[in-house]
Amino acid sequence: MKTVKLGGSLLMAAALFSSCIEQSDVEMHTTINSDGTCTRIVSYSDVMSQEMRDTLWTDSSQRRAQPVPECLDISGYTYSFTQVGKGDTVTSVLTHDYGTVAEMSEDMPLQLNGAQLKASSSFAKRFRWFYTDYTFTEVFSSVADNFLLPISDYVEDDVASFWFTGQPEMLQGLSGAELAEQINPMESAVTNWLNDNIFKLSFDFIVSHYDSISNPPISREQFVAQHDSFKEYVMKQGDGDVLSVDHKKIFKNFFHSDAYAFFFDETPCGKLLEKENAKLLNIFNLSVPYTIAMPGHITDAGTGVCQNDTVFYSLTGERLIPHDYTITASSRVNHVWAYIVTVLVVVLASVFVLYRRS
Repeated sequence: MKTVKLGGSLLMAAALFSSCIEQSDVEMHTTINSDGTCTRIVSYSDVMSQEMRDTLWTDSSQRRAQPVPECLDISGYTYSFTQVGKGDTVTSVLTHDYGTVAEMSEDMPLQLNGAQLKASSSFAKRFRWFYTDYTFTEVFSSVADNFLLPISDYVEDDVASFWFTGQPEMLQGLSGAELAEQINPMESAVTNWLNDNIFKLSFDFIVSHYDSISNPPISREQFVAQHDSFKEYVMKQGDGDVLSVDHKKIFKNFFHSDAYAFFFDETPCGKLLEKENAKLLNIFNLSVPYTIAMPGHITDAGTGVCQNDTVFYSLTGERLIPHDYTITASSRVNHVWAYIVTVLVVVLASVFVLYRRS
């Protein structure tokens, strides 16, 4: 099931704050071989004019789409090829071969806020004479630690999992009206959770940098004591959206002072606070289509979608919020030789029995 998204300007703000360049243009494909070896291919696109290409592609080994998205670390990957498409869209494709799936996951090319996404993989096969079953599993570690306030404080674990991953399926068979009745409280709770995290991040940041304020209208202790009332005021002014308010104006109106304005200007503190907010919101902007190819025919795509024996997954930051995110696929290779041998054995056995009887 496709993840249900947060609504309103929160997601728009998430996209605006995000610093990762065109993450939606990054794709990842994994091919698992029957012996456990594997290949991972990553590709990304960007728009480069002819002038940019002539300027940057001075070295043939660096003829790649530029800039490389911040959510992608390709330092360990081998250059494959780059192609220029319509509208000066340049796509670069890079590959890496691995001896085991464990090595592949340890060398995860995806990163979030400059840190490598943590993942672990396993590969199992079961020989059953007429066929061999293969199962590949990759587990991506949760990014829940990035949020000061856990989602479990706002909704039950299964609700959080459903909201961000679509699993477990909780609303199957409901009508549109019944669906809305269930979804609306979930959306409200999750929106409150995100609002509270964004507010707390900024409020705590100001508290920790309070000594940088010139002539503060109140002491640090008094400022901390105003947390709840100030939050209530912000949410009311922003109509339930902490990111939609004019921060300078709202601080000035509530505290009757411009002393806090520099936290929202192009100052060192202002840039650092913006960066901290961007780190949080980048999670919602991470989206990488992920495909898996297995030996033989796919027999189980897990929570993915199988088309032409390729499993399609949507690897998003949201899916990493409630818990570790598991991607799995199973396939089967039929042994033609086993059927031939079996038939030959049966035929020979029949001939032998007939010969003995004669």
